Amino acid sequence: MYDLIIIGGGQSALACAYYLRRTGLRYVLLDNQPDCGGAWQHAWDSLTLFSPAEQSSLPGWWMPKSSHPFPTRAEVIDYLCRYEQRYEVPVHRPVDVSAVSRQADRFQVDTNQGRYSARAIISATGTWGKPFIPDVPGRETFEGMQLHSAFYKSAGAFAGQKVLVVGEGNSGAQILAEVSKVATTAWAVRRTPQFLPDDVDGRVLFNVASAKYYAEQRGEPFDAKKFGLGNIVMIPSVLEARSRGVLKATGQIASVNQTGVVWANGKEEEFDVILWCTGFGYATGHLRPLGRQDERGRMPTDGTRSAEVPGLWLVGYGGWTGFASATMIGVGRSAQRTVKEVVQWVGK
Repeated sequence: MYDLIIIGGGQSALACAYYLRRTGLRYVLLDNQPDCGGAWQHAWDSLTLFSPAEQSSLPGWWMPKSSHPFPTRAEVIDYLCRYEQRYEVPVHRPVDVSAVSRQADRFQVDTNQGRYSARAIISATGTWGKPFIPDVPGRETFEGMQLHSAFYKSAGAFAGQKVLVVGEGNSGAQILAEVSKVATTAWAVRRTPQFLPDDVDGRVLFNVASAKYYAEQRGEPFDAKKFGLGNIVMIPSVLEARSRGVLKATGQIASVNQTGVVWANGKEEEFDVILWCTGFGYATGHLRPLGRQDERGRMPTDGTRSAEVPGLWLVGYGGWTGFASATMIGVGRSAQRTVKEVVQWVGK
C-alpha cells in the first residue's frame, strides 16, 4: 500500500519524483517500458531536442553539454537514466497499468503484475502511447505501407520509394527532411506550414510559454502573435532541407485509394508509402474507469488536479495540464506544484 503511485517512467514522472524525495511519502513509479528513458526509447533515430542542454534540464541537475547543437536522442536517454539513478527513484518495470478505479478512500491500480493500492495517483503517461491518424476516406484501402511517426525509425527503409509525408508540424518537417534524401517525397498539409525564424529555438518557445503563464496568473491578456512565432523549429536538418527546396507543401488530401491519394484539387497521385505525422492523443485510457474523457483522452482538470476525481493529478500533458509541461525544462513547474498539492491531500 502506497501513499502515491505515479503511472509513467519518463521525464514528467521523474520530475515529480525529484520533488517527492523529502516529503516522507511512500511512493512508486509504475513504468510500462522495459528500460529507462521513457518515450525517447521509441523516437526516431535522428530526433533531437529543440534547445541546448543547459535549457533542456529536469529540476535539480543540468543535462551534460552536447557536442551537437541540440542533444541527441541517445544523449537524452542517457540523461534520463542517469537522473533516475542519481535520485534513486523507486521504479517498478515493466508494469503495464490497465485500469485505475476508486475504492472507498483509496485507488486500486490493476496491472499485468498484480494490483497496487494508493491514496493518490499522478498520471504521467504523456502522449506517445496514443498516436493519432485522421479518418481520411479510403485510408483502409491503401495497399502500400502506412506508418505513424511514432513507429518511424530512419529513412533507410524507404530508399528509392515514393513517400507521402502527412502533417504540417515539427515531426512532419523533420521526417520529410530526412526521407527526402533517399526517396521521392510529397508533403500533405491541412494548413500552410508556419516556420519559426531561423534563430528561434526551444529557449524562446519556453520563454513565450512562461510569459503567457505569468500573464494569466496576473489576470492580464496575452497575445502570442506579437512574438511572431510559428510552428516549425528550424533545426539544422530542416534548414538543410529548405536549402534543397524540399519544404514545399503540395496541399491537402481529400481521400486515399488503393494506390495513393486524391488531392483536394481532384488530382490523383500514386505513392508507395504514407507516413502519418499527425500527432497524438493523450495516453490516459487507464483512467477511463474514473470518469468521462473526450475523444483525445482529456479529462476535466484544474491545473494538474482532476476536477472530478479527488486524489488524481495529471502531469506533463502539454498545454492541457501546464504551459510547456511536455518539455523537460517546463515540466518542473507543474511537478513542483503538483507534489505540494499531493502532500496536502495525503496529509488530510
